[in-house]
Amino acid sequence: MKRLGVNIDHVATIRNARGEHHPDPYYAALQVMKMGANSVTIHLREDRRHINDLDAKKICKSNKILVNLEISMNDKIVKNALKIKPDYICIVPENRKEVTTEGGLNLTKNKDRLKNIIKKFKKRNIRTSLFINPSIRDIKLSKKLNIDCVEIHTGKISNLVKLKKNFHNELERIKKSSILAKKLEIEVHAGHGLDYKTTKILNKIKEIEEFNIGHFIIGESIFFGLSKVIKNFKKIIKK
Repeated sequence: MKRLGVNIDHVATIRNARGEHHPDPYYAALQVMKMGANSVTIHLREDRRHINDLDAKKICKSNKILVNLEISMNDKIVKNALKIKPDYICIVPENRKEVTTEGGLNLTKNKDRLKNIIKKFKKRNIRTSLFINPSIRDIKLSKKLNIDCVEIHTGKISNLVKLKKNFHNELERIKKSSILAKKLEIEVHAGHGLDYKTTKILNKIKEIEEFNIGHFIIGESIFFGLSKVIKNFKKIIKK
């Protein structure tokens, strides 16, 4: 059965807007798990714009929360992640000027650095994934890096669907990448910019085992409640 991971970064964004303690990301993580999510994703950014070190430590320490921690290749961030030991690590590209992650990792440019980082997490028995663009080349490089999972960047297809533009070429790229990854025994996840419509489209790709969704879930929950939105997504990915 396909899984749903819920990114709660923007709970921290709301908290930080007032510089107070509410809403608490740790409490949000607990509630999300109770509401049916299979895991919680948090991104510990270099500039700590939403989730901070205390949030990450507290959330990762709980045995009631299955945590997917997104991190950059920054040495201090990697060292910190090894200390707090989440259930999963997803290595993502990061640019401090970006509003949100703008694409997948450049595996060709960073292969040696990534290989070293992945080894460190493997030694700690932390399952590791790479956030990549839907590309046959990147799937093959991921295999060479001895990765457990890949998370395919779905930002482009999500934007095309929202703008009612032709998305079929991008869908085909995602499909072919997913099929190859599965053949190479790499687990396939998908995430970024997903809403109900795009998730329904991508759910038809049987090789995708997990969807990680954050911004839309937190935004939609303002109007309909967090539990309702999570249930809606669970219904979509069960089909």
